[in-house]
Amino acid sequence: MSTPEQKYAPGTHPDLPPPFASTGPIKWIRENLFSSPANVTMTFLAIYALYLILPGAFSWAFSDATFVAEDRNECRALNSGACWAFIAQRWQLFTFGFYPPDERWRVVLAFVLLILVVIALLWENCPARKPLLILACVFPFLATWLLLGGFGLEKVSTDQFGGFMLTIVIGVTGIALSLPIGILLALGRQSNLPIIKYACVAFIEFIRGVPLITLLFVASTMLSYFLPPGTNFNLLLRVLIMVTLFASAYMAEVIRGGLQAIPKGQTEAADAMGLKYWQSMRLIVLPQALKISIPGIVNTFIGLYKDTTLVIVIGLLDPLGIGQASLADTKWQGLSSEVYLFVAIFFFISCFAMARYSLYLERKLDTGYKR
Repeated sequence: MSTPEQKYAPGTHPDLPPPFASTGPIKWIRENLFSSPANVTMTFLAIYALYLILPGAFSWAFSDATFVAEDRNECRALNSGACWAFIAQRWQLFTFGFYPPDERWRVVLAFVLLILVVIALLWENCPARKPLLILACVFPFLATWLLLGGFGLEKVSTDQFGGFMLTIVIGVTGIALSLPIGILLALGRQSNLPIIKYACVAFIEFIRGVPLITLLFVASTMLSYFLPPGTNFNLLLRVLIMVTLFASAYMAEVIRGGLQAIPKGQTEAADAMGLKYWQSMRLIVLPQALKISIPGIVNTFIGLYKDTTLVIVIGLLDPLGIGQASLADTKWQGLSSEVYLFVAIFFFISCFAMARYSLYLERKLDTGYKR
């Protein structure tokens, strides 16, 4: 016997939950893994490939791995898997390079402040955001003081920078400076003033036509020939300048693409409202252009961050350089797989985080407008 349906007054019927299979993980699986015969086939092939690969990889990396040992021979005697004892023994070197052990608290403090600044800049609802934004304005000077010393702190030469610390210093500096410089170059390339326009075009085309490794060689060797005798131009500072200029040229082209995608009516409307050039750019054109350019901007950031490994060719020891130098020790020879995997995981986590934030930002700024 069926239950009589409950009667509701018009407009008072409660909202019913959506069908179970139309939301959540079930919906995602249906749409992304089993939406067509081709997807079904590729899904099962991928599952089979993972079935073949994952058990052996898990055994090598975890169950058969050695985490405590004095040398490679002891690792091999204990287990047949990865020798993570090498990474454990050189962890401090991978992280801080040759920074003095008693002063490494300064690196940790600078990194913690960097995390707070990044959270304040990227998270709109961050607690205490205003004080943290003030911190962001002074952070470059504060971090420089902490890392290099002076004014009450022991001075540390940049020759002692290395490992993940060096990668973060180069990457963050290049990312932070290349965006505003790239914006100026993109605007300059579209300028009606011939001198500014052709200077920007010449700079962008020259930088984009030369590999970064060549610019690093110029910074490390040839640049000294053009300086007055006895001039001491810090190598790390030269690298930071070259990396920033290299990324700025690529950033300029990405932003120029966003500027060209803005309908001409936007600038005409700004002119009709009486806005001056910089007002229209700041309030109307650039916000739209930067929103369109988010994927390209983040892609340039990720490429720049990974290119920091090229500094090894001029004698700066990033994590990869530290690993290769450590493998020269006869106690640990033959463990290159562990080194490269360890460094790869570090870069993957960093780049994946940037990529995911890019997607979040695109969804947040999406207005649904389609040209």
